[in-house]
Amino acid sequence: MKRLLDCTSSDFAKMSKDELLYSIAASEGRVLLCESIGAVQPMLGDITNAEFTASMGADILLLNMFDVDKPVINGLPKTEPQKVISKIKELTGRPVGINLEPVQNILPQDKDSQWSMTKGRKATLENAQKASDMGVDMILLTGNPGVEVTNQEILHTLQIYKKELGDKVILAAGKMHASGILTEAAENIITVDDIEQFKNAGADVILLPAPGTVPGITMEYVKTLVTHSHALGCLTITAIGTSQEGADTETIRNIALMCKMTGTDMHHLGDAGYIGMSLPENIQTYSLAIRGRRHTYHRMASSINR
Repeated sequence: MKRLLDCTSSDFAKMSKDELLYSIAASEGRVLLCESIGAVQPMLGDITNAEFTASMGADILLLNMFDVDKPVINGLPKTEPQKVISKIKELTGRPVGINLEPVQNILPQDKDSQWSMTKGRKATLENAQKASDMGVDMILLTGNPGVEVTNQEILHTLQIYKKELGDKVILAAGKMHASGILTEAAENIITVDDIEQFKNAGADVILLPAPGTVPGITMEYVKTLVTHSHALGCLTITAIGTSQEGADTETIRNIALMCKMTGTDMHHLGDAGYIGMSLPENIQTYSLAIRGRRHTYHRMASSINR
């Protein structure tokens, strides 16, 4: 099995869940995962934000605020709603994941706001099955700002998903910020105990805040969590989910190198460069920092027809 660094579209198309996990691990901390929002106006107008992130070097595409009941990715050619994931995979040749949010109750919000929580984003088994049927490769259980996702709800949801979907999709879990739960802020965002419980409940991948992105989250602390996750047999993602994906390139380079030093397997860039995706220059800067020009340009240049 190839390491993900060397994989092309045809490789991804035939990979099982376990093969994809192996290829990520074999890349030794050089896999870049980029988040985008399909429901907003794309930065390039008629090209999806997911395609844009792929063109700048993203290996795996993560769709945030994706509503499985009303699947929308602006910039796609005319596509049936239930086939938008397949179309994105066809256009980019990349594995695709989505975020689902384990909330007990949908909080009262501005009904006119496009950021309001919807039933189609909630981490129910029904929604996860719909996502799996659409062709997603990964489901990440996490929370957007202020949605109030707790680690306990993530744990409960993992237990259900593992039983019903564990052999079909990669299950990732964790938080990149407090998500409105102040008792789960700073070093309490995710702990060693949380990681053990997530692993026992069926997590394949643990999501952690990147060093320097959340108050109190240092490189040393994240390294401890990554080492513990690996000892349990889980891969890890270090995530920039605090809008620093819109910072200057020097800041991005520094965060990337700190994440590399933690030993993480995957690196995540969020969707709030302006709105909808990371700044394109920051995607390329991050990629260059963790794997150099050869692998960065190889990913950018490889045809989806290979």
